[in-house]
Amino acid sequence: MSNTKFLSIVFFVSSLFVSAQQPSTSAETVKQALEQKQKMTQSSLVKNVPFENIGPTIMSGRVVDVDVNPERPSEFYVGYASGGVWHTTNNGTTFTPILDNAATQNVGDIAVDWKNRTIWVGTGENNSSRSSYAGIGILKSSDNGKTWEHLGLDDSHHIGRILLNPNNPDEVIIGVTGHLYSPNEERGIYKTTDGGQTWNKTLFVDNMSGIIDVQHAPDNFDVMFAASWTRDRKAWNFTGSGNNSAIYKSTDGGDTWEKISTENSGFPTGEGVGRIGLAVYDENTIYALHDSQFHREDDDASTSSATERGLTKDDFKTMSTEDFLALEDKKLNAFLKTNGFQEKYRAENVKQMVRSGNVKPIDLAKYLEDANAMLFDTPVIGAEVYKSTDGGKSWKKTHEDYIDGLYYSYGYYFGEIRVDPQDKDGIYIMGVPILKSKDAGKSFTSIGRENVHADHQALWVNPKMQGHLINGNDGGLNMSYDDGESWIKLNSPSVGQFYAINVDNEQPYNVYGGLQDNGVWVGAHNAREDKSWHQRGQYPWEGIMGGDGMQIQIDNRNSDIVYTGYQFGNYFRINRETGERKYIQPKHTLGENPYRFNWQTPILLSPHNQDILYLGGNKLMRSMNQGNDWEAISDDLTNGGKKGNVAYGTLTTISESPFQFGLIYAGSDDGVVSVTKNAGGSWTKISNSFPKDLWVSRVVASQHKKERVYVTLNGYRWDDFKVYAYMSDDYGQTWKDISGNIPASPVNVIKEDPKNENMLYLGTDNGAYVSFNMGQSWEVFSKGLPNVAVHDMVVQPEAKDLLLGTHGRSIYKADISGLQQLDSDMQSKVITIFELSPVRSSRRWGSSFSQWSDAYEPEKTIQFYSNASGKKTIQILSEKGTELNSMTVDADKGFNYVDYNLELTEKGKKALMKENTSVDISKAGNGKYYLPKGLYTLQIDNAKTKLEIK
Repeated sequence: MSNTKFLSIVFFVSSLFVSAQQPSTSAETVKQALEQKQKMTQSSLVKNVPFENIGPTIMSGRVVDVDVNPERPSEFYVGYASGGVWHTTNNGTTFTPILDNAATQNVGDIAVDWKNRTIWVGTGENNSSRSSYAGIGILKSSDNGKTWEHLGLDDSHHIGRILLNPNNPDEVIIGVTGHLYSPNEERGIYKTTDGGQTWNKTLFVDNMSGIIDVQHAPDNFDVMFAASWTRDRKAWNFTGSGNNSAIYKSTDGGDTWEKISTENSGFPTGEGVGRIGLAVYDENTIYALHDSQFHREDDDASTSSATERGLTKDDFKTMSTEDFLALEDKKLNAFLKTNGFQEKYRAENVKQMVRSGNVKPIDLAKYLEDANAMLFDTPVIGAEVYKSTDGGKSWKKTHEDYIDGLYYSYGYYFGEIRVDPQDKDGIYIMGVPILKSKDAGKSFTSIGRENVHADHQALWVNPKMQGHLINGNDGGLNMSYDDGESWIKLNSPSVGQFYAINVDNEQPYNVYGGLQDNGVWVGAHNAREDKSWHQRGQYPWEGIMGGDGMQIQIDNRNSDIVYTGYQFGNYFRINRETGERKYIQPKHTLGENPYRFNWQTPILLSPHNQDILYLGGNKLMRSMNQGNDWEAISDDLTNGGKKGNVAYGTLTTISESPFQFGLIYAGSDDGVVSVTKNAGGSWTKISNSFPKDLWVSRVVASQHKKERVYVTLNGYRWDDFKVYAYMSDDYGQTWKDISGNIPASPVNVIKEDPKNENMLYLGTDNGAYVSFNMGQSWEVFSKGLPNVAVHDMVVQPEAKDLLLGTHGRSIYKADISGLQQLDSDMQSKVITIFELSPVRSSRRWGSSFSQWSDAYEPEKTIQFYSNASGKKTIQILSEKGTELNSMTVDADKGFNYVDYNLELTEKGKKALMKENTSVDISKAGNGKYYLPKGLYTLQIDNAKTKLEIK
């Protein structure tokens, strides 16, 4: 073997090692995890712990598809990206979730066979965003979601489109987009002719290119068009285009395919071809919406010299020191002021810094950039509309100018186009706004209105009534009957996509949350989530920030002082009482490399002093005066970032020990966990034993033991769904794996219980868990809680409530007062009944305001723990031990909850009145007798507790 060949092989192997990534989780492992979770649910000690969804609803969440009954358009289904599928039969007045019995809430596309009432769901969102969660393949239901049949394509992860043959319900075409963060083979076009029992792959492009859209001619299912898309997302970079992004055609119902976007077709080809959306009017007329990633040609105006126009950032990238010093102070100051340079940076000072060599002209450009500059500053062509009138043989762009303001720099997130079935020239294209054209794409007008959210993902156009539209976007659902001139909002489903939540200590306490593209909201935990606010005129939750809402810190001395913001570290200090808000993002100094800020930049108020605020960039920043001034208290606490168009090498989580000021932990998106014991004086890396390059989703300093710390890692951005959870009792010098029996799913959050040292809570991309033994084993929550991504958790210590911030189903709340009492002593007892709070008697019990309203009935929840399953009798006894009522229930091993309406039996009423002659018990308006004021005993087996009616 020659030396040259040997060196080449060594270099090749080395290159593979350097570029190798975490292995993606196999479909078999995911399948086993889902089966494991189902078994855990059946035997979980906490399976009966009831979770209540507290909203909010009005801002909704991202819609990915709408499927409407063609014969009765007041009935339709809506697919939410991570919030399941919802059904309405009253034109969107109310909705019912129908995917809650399935193993996932992540939706890419839905299709309904309305003749046979069969629903198909392609799981796994297709929009390729930061939180586009993977699915589990194809689901099908014939009973409106009561049960779901899994029909394979387990390793597809993301589904682009489902087509049902209107003349043969067993013939189905699936466009599989494939893995988002890793290559895989299960992508392309799949076809079944037996209702999903078997699948045949009829088109495969390559292991990085999938199918994002498939459409068929309205009157001929044999004629189809499909769009392939080459995309590669990493934590530090997104490439949304490639040579294998193209348009294909089939004339035999998807059995065979021919590439029709060739070099001679008129449609773009090459590395810059991005996401393509398709709309088919008939066999000959097809529209394509293309996200062109080809660079724009230089504008003549932009090449004129800096002396002939105002200065721009790019001028300084190539400017010499001599040319810089020759600039007019007036022109330089205009640039500095216009671009928000700090007051200390004015022409005279900056020129002196350049003369001294401390700063170079290019540093002025760098000062304005951040790690996201490549994403937003790349001048690509963007959205283009092409049309074919010969069945796809040739294509022509419909417009002359750029369609600016539709895609900006992230067309990968959109890509949907529709044609009016009654108007060959009427098309709709979706991006940040939604645009329509009535001249076949020559010109466009916006049909967004004041009550329509931006970022549009779905549109149904009524084929029988022009102007009737149903639009889905990042802010939920809208309907129009006048072709977009006006809209109504249909946002009653609780499908908010929360990144972070928090609570204050008010009475009643408030819940705060930051949502994907829907800002930051706050509302009382017990706010009524119904339509009564339509009468009052004020929704009980208040929006306090726009953009993508991020973390929230509340000053515990004054809950009106709130710190929050939007993506990439844009944080504010808000005074909710006065309305004052101050922008507080730390800024690097001129000549220093720009700070890198994560999409979800972490912030933390010090538990020792609420004037001290921490904020994580790539360095940990500290303010001693509520964010007015900042200093870096660390060097770069990451691996230094990577070249790409997404901010990377950033801090993601911060925690300060309540035992000691300055004992601080920080974790990064590239797998680094660090600790300082002297307020940033020195730092120690404590993550060397962890798997490399994983996102540190949480680091938590214990509130029970000074030396204890918890860490969770998240492999979502590698398609690695393993559970990574660790605990240390020596400041991170050594670690113990506490992932226990949690089924495979990326971990987002871990939280200690504030009362019970042995209790931990953990949230994954597919649910929530609790451990009663510090992570040795885990129990899964399930009652009232679907299989949804849990992004954040918080415990309100006074109320003893656990709150879950989900990314798809808003916020859930559960009473954990009983759980906090679980110990070995309780587990050894046959029955433990938890203390009942007093009930205030009311004359309203059993009565109604009129004969047309339902009677008001009281309710008290009896909580008890049983160490074995079986039938149990609950007795309600008088002070003297007389039985007044009894109930027989099927108790499960673990926590049990029984609702009791405080009713007496006829026999019990007589016995109590005989026992206490001063008591008069009258029959209520609903014919029932209720317990009068007094002290009663509630008994199960030999366990007893008191029930007081005041």
